[in-house]
Amino acid sequence: MTLTESLLDALKRAGAREIFGIPGDFALPLFREIERCRTLDLYTLSHEPAVGFAADAAARFRCAPSVAAVTYGAGAFNVVNAIAGAYAERSPVVVISGAPARAERERGLLLHHQARTLDSQFRVFQEITCDQAVLDDPATAPERIARVLRSCVERSLPVYIEVPRDMPAVPCGPVPVLAPSKVDAEAVAACAADVLETLARAKAPVLLACVEVRRYGLEEKVGRLARRLGIPLVTTFMGRGLFSQTDSALLGTYLGVAGKAELTELVEGSDALLMLGVIVSDTNFGISAQSVDIRHAVHAFDRQVRIAHRHYPQVPLGDLVDALLDQAKGPLKGRIPNAAPATYPAGLVADGTPIVPQDIARAVNDLMQAKGRMPIASDVGDCLFTAMDIDPTDLTGPGYYAGMGFGVPAGLGIAAATGRRPLILVGDGAFQMTGWELGNCKRYGWDPIVVVFNNASWEMLRAFEPDAKFNDLDDWPFAKLAENLGGTGRRVRTRAELQAALAAAHAERGRFQLIEAMLPRGAMSDTLARFVAGVKRLRK
Repeated sequence: MTLTESLLDALKRAGAREIFGIPGDFALPLFREIERCRTLDLYTLSHEPAVGFAADAAARFRCAPSVAAVTYGAGAFNVVNAIAGAYAERSPVVVISGAPARAERERGLLLHHQARTLDSQFRVFQEITCDQAVLDDPATAPERIARVLRSCVERSLPVYIEVPRDMPAVPCGPVPVLAPSKVDAEAVAACAADVLETLARAKAPVLLACVEVRRYGLEEKVGRLARRLGIPLVTTFMGRGLFSQTDSALLGTYLGVAGKAELTELVEGSDALLMLGVIVSDTNFGISAQSVDIRHAVHAFDRQVRIAHRHYPQVPLGDLVDALLDQAKGPLKGRIPNAAPATYPAGLVADGTPIVPQDIARAVNDLMQAKGRMPIASDVGDCLFTAMDIDPTDLTGPGYYAGMGFGVPAGLGIAAATGRRPLILVGDGAFQMTGWELGNCKRYGWDPIVVVFNNASWEMLRAFEPDAKFNDLDDWPFAKLAENLGGTGRRVRTRAELQAALAAAHAERGRFQLIEAMLPRGAMSDTLARFVAGVKRLRK
């Protein structure tokens, strides 16, 4: 067994099923072994940021690690931004990088792709991964691999593995199966009892769910917990898409002043907000009409629980939810607030009216109600805010880190990891960054439907700086370019053209479909308009 075989077998055992990568000279021996072993599917893309975004989305959708493989220096530094986003949003991506061999290190020469020192790359990834290992010794490699992959799975965070180019084919023992990190069952039970007592004393408890619920595959259990306790279930902005495949009685998505008033009042008026897996970030809470008092909430996140000023360390979210389900005997007594489930716009009037973002939401809702739900990958910007008006379905987008360029490669990651046909929502600015990855669809048989919000502008930035000329972009003919990339492109300007283009795109299989929705500058979704207004008020 070679070192690469040991690594790949361990990755598969940890739940990984695919590798997204770009080879380079320091990683050629590693890629050669990956291709020879065929343990995991290998998909090569065109630029390293897309490799990271695709692996991130695949990991989010499968609730398991996915792999980004790159070469040393120029390749690895290119993927830093994508992995920083995965770290911020708690996605279990395994970064594997090639590296100089020992003999190369000992020559005393500066090596191409080297930054400040040969170890600068390792130190950079220490900042954006939760565990790291250099596999420079076959005797220690198995234990190091086991430790790092356990960290990735348990913490749902990226990890970094460096493989010098003289190591991929060396003989190596199997990777041991490490026992899960020790959890004190009595402490978990005590924490769950404390949580339930806190909720029982409250007049208006609410369960607010976010990304860790998806990362650990807890949607069905959390939905069941909300029903058993008889309390309202709401997601954060980042948690949008949760519970779409369950029968949970989800009320909608909390968006502060940008959301539904009744839902905002429900969350902000709660005297016992049970936050499960919630990232306490500006996008989740920064535009609340009144500040959510985290001190009086129950916050379970990153394997610890805080209840007011009480702290329970080493309480994994899955263990806590299991203990809550075990101890909860029925609905809580007291005043349980009521709110109607959210409704979403539908029934597009297919006429000659110019398209605005809300029309895209209506058209997509009409399509999915007629043809069935599709998973959605959204970039940042108004496309993500428009997604808040689309009927709940599996959704991923950079809601907190907000890095542009995520949408298209994320959609490809979904297609590779799940075999499902994704709908990709992306602005023209972000498409200029990574939209060209669609040229890889033909090789792998992917046929996503891509809707480009084209207003020849960085429109979300314009919302904050309306007089700035630096937000202007040229009108690139994306629909025409799609044909040269192996897809079908359609440029639409009216509601009738949009409806027809979506129907035609859904009907055609075997090649990607690109719909270029031409939007007037200044047109934005209602949700983004409320978000911008709320942020501006807070900044005064």
